[in-house]
Amino acid sequence: MPAGLLALALGSFGIGLTEFVIAGLLPQVSRTLEVSEAAAGWLISGYALSVAIGAILLTAATTRLHRKAVLVGLVALFVAGNLLSAVASTYTVAMIGRIVAALCHGSFFGIGSLVARRMVPPERASRAVAMMFAGLTVANVLGVPFGALVGERWGWRATFWAITGIGVLALAAIAIWVPAWAGAVDRAHRVAGLRPQLRAFRSWQVWLTLAATALGYGGMFGAFSYIAYTFTEVTGFSGTDVAWLLVVYGGGLVIGNVAGGRAADRGRDRTLIVSLAGLAVTLAAFGLLAEGRIASVVLVFLMGVFGFASVPGMITRVTDAAGGAPLAASANVSASNVGNALGAWLGGLAISAGLGYTAPLYVGAAVVAAGLVVMVIAARTPVPPPAGFTQEVTRAGNPATP
Repeated sequence: MPAGLLALALGSFGIGLTEFVIAGLLPQVSRTLEVSEAAAGWLISGYALSVAIGAILLTAATTRLHRKAVLVGLVALFVAGNLLSAVASTYTVAMIGRIVAALCHGSFFGIGSLVARRMVPPERASRAVAMMFAGLTVANVLGVPFGALVGERWGWRATFWAITGIGVLALAAIAIWVPAWAGAVDRAHRVAGLRPQLRAFRSWQVWLTLAATALGYGGMFGAFSYIAYTFTEVTGFSGTDVAWLLVVYGGGLVIGNVAGGRAADRGRDRTLIVSLAGLAVTLAAFGLLAEGRIASVVLVFLMGVFGFASVPGMITRVTDAAGGAPLAASANVSASNVGNALGAWLGGLAISAGLGYTAPLYVGAAVVAAGLVVMVIAARTPVPPPAGFTQEVTRAGNPATP
């Protein structure tokens, strides 16, 4: 794999840390900034909403620009946001820092996935995307314990200073290692601008893939949001056990990401269907067997494996269906964040209804099953050429084209 992919992976690692690390710091943040736990929780929710919005807006605004330059600019935005969080003396400044850092998230993964694909032969496209996302999966494993460790020793602001430093290293790595040709935007695409990217969303395949992404992520995240309660209230683990159980889950994410990328290059739709079916079965089995400790450890690992095995294939599928439109790749990230919010909300409703702490697992299984149905429909629907994007770009580059 080219060094440029390692640079993108480092960027995704830093962005992943920013997303996950706050969960272990909320008690310290609420005490220091003198806000309630609920208000501190908005540093997580506000981040997710900003990701969904920023992914579309920033990708649309930068469609004519050189993609490597855009990636460097996005990481610079990430550095600025985390720097604001590091020096924040008030809740408002901390929230602004979280929002600024989040704005780059979706566009970085959307545009970065297109740049990653150009650095390898077409038959390794999903593996290249998986390599870039490897940083995010590792951050999922290390994010909460890293934040808790640094925050406990030197204070929560030190965690954001450390992430700011990682961002600076990622910026330098992308500037040096990502080849300029991988981020080049040809004249036809520059002239065509945003309109053909919007027309690419006329494709049913684009919308079916986005729906499958939202439902797959939503089912997993809806179950994961309350997994600590399942472990402690149902399985009987202690609160201190939750940290290593989350590391087991994160290890599954890493393996699922790598395996899913390789499998998708051999048979993408088959891989997506198998991963969604495996996730639905795993969540349902987890709900049934949650009282057993060994079963819970095995199933939370499989939850991570199947949960992330679909990510590389979904990214390449939606961009292929859209004819390579960067906005579609970023929309996929937005769809996953919308799914996360939906899944967490549905899981919370199930608990509030008195259905117990295994209910989010069953709800998650049902949501993922709906995503599986959508994916099967997409796989069986004829895939027309992505004329909306490709032909308009060609016509813009050559006005004589009919």
